[in-house]
Amino acid sequence: MLKRIKSWVPDVRSLLLAAAGGVLLVLAFPDFELWYLAWVALVPLLAAVDREKASSRRAFTAGWIFGLVFFFGTCWWLTFAPITYAGFPPLLAYFLLLIVCMIVGIFPGIFAAIVARLLRQFGPTAMLAAPFVWVFTEFLRYWLTGNNWNAIGYSQAFTERTPGFAEYGGVLFVGSLIVTFSSLVALWLSNPARHFVLVVAFFVFLSFSDLHTLAGVSRFNGFVIDLFPSHTLNFKSPVSRVVAIQPNVPMSGLTYEKWRELRERHVRMAEAELAKLTTDNRELTTVIFPESPMNFMYESDRETREFIDGFARRNNVSVLFNSAEPNHADGKFFNSAVLVGPQGGEVAQYDKIYLVPFGEFVPEPLASVVPAFVGSFSQGQDYDLLPIGTGKAGVMICFESHFGQLGREYVRGGADVLIEMTNDGYLGPTPVLRQHLANAVFRAVETNRPVLRATNVGITAYIDERGEVRDPAPVYQEDTRVWTFATSDGSQTFYVKYGDWFAWLCTIVTVGLMGYAFRGRKRSTV
Repeated sequence: MLKRIKSWVPDVRSLLLAAAGGVLLVLAFPDFELWYLAWVALVPLLAAVDREKASSRRAFTAGWIFGLVFFFGTCWWLTFAPITYAGFPPLLAYFLLLIVCMIVGIFPGIFAAIVARLLRQFGPTAMLAAPFVWVFTEFLRYWLTGNNWNAIGYSQAFTERTPGFAEYGGVLFVGSLIVTFSSLVALWLSNPARHFVLVVAFFVFLSFSDLHTLAGVSRFNGFVIDLFPSHTLNFKSPVSRVVAIQPNVPMSGLTYEKWRELRERHVRMAEAELAKLTTDNRELTTVIFPESPMNFMYESDRETREFIDGFARRNNVSVLFNSAEPNHADGKFFNSAVLVGPQGGEVAQYDKIYLVPFGEFVPEPLASVVPAFVGSFSQGQDYDLLPIGTGKAGVMICFESHFGQLGREYVRGGADVLIEMTNDGYLGPTPVLRQHLANAVFRAVETNRPVLRATNVGITAYIDERGEVRDPAPVYQEDTRVWTFATSDGSQTFYVKYGDWFAWLCTIVTVGLMGYAFRGRKRSTV
């Protein structure tokens, strides 16, 4: 038994290297945001894997330690809500987080085990397969857990150049570039004289060009431009206006009287901004109330319906807000975005498709024994677009901004803009605020559409189609923002057209290499 356990344990130096790599990647994410460290964060891990390549078990453990350190160091904010609002003892909350991180750490462990096997089969050049294997394991994490929070590509959300590559293959494509650099450095360290040119060439490529530039140059030979067409979105005149409200609603203590007072505050904040605006084309203005603990119920609560309809008619504006709307088919509620028109009355509704596991629903077969923390909602099925001004908007409710597929489907259906309504207040003034914002940055770049972000406590901001965060509101303060957006020309990015093609390519390459490696081992034993 002891011998079997030892077969999984790397030596101390390998464990320290793996842990160091995890720390470097933690520092690349908010709140540290030393984004450049992500480009070398996997170098220590790959060095540890190379040291332990004789045993995929020991390599797996090294990768698992890397993942454990990284996920715990970037997602510790998950303990805030249970400690603050549910009264969990801090030690219990952090212990439960540790268990979750131990589970999710399996995926970097799988990455390390596969790379170790390839190193045994193909030698040091197998380091060049690391980007494909990394994307495969992040893609696997997405399919098995339902999310891919803090995929390595998100570390680049607030840089000037790198997010632009997401237009071609999503956030995982950006992640592959990061891991490519780390793998080239690791390969160079194995033989500095032989592989130096590869590292320099890739660094020059990243520093002085991007796919937009390459596409422009290639117009002369007609090759890359056909493969990766680069679209510059052409907009019509900006005629649609949005007033985003950041009400800073507290997460607890909402009596009915306080709820009514806060609802009036929403209206006062909106009307103060509307008073500054010209009344021309006022009917093309939409006021957005974000997701919050307010729990509007437009269809079920007549008084709320009359209140919102009255506000819309009085100001000749549309109102977009989060609401629990009944699903008459199963007796549950949808977590919905409801749009009320300038004359009052519902114009359109989107029902949230990507529900938060264990927060808004519990997966089968646990649904009968484990309660959902927020509520048990019905899952929406349709990618409904909402008419906002003269354009069409796709709405992402909170966690949904994490899913590139949602933004992609919206734009394929004709969306001119994406709107995110979110409330991160339950998670406190923690790194989650900017980590969540990073998701929206990539959705804008992937789709080449602006993302208008209306939040309860922050970060309310306008994110342009290049991923630049504009006009952010200070967090945990009442604030309002007024933005205009235009109707798009309908063009679609490579990612919108073809989705996760790159992730599937990496999956095929990884499976193919593994099959060849094991086939080679079988032959060698005959």
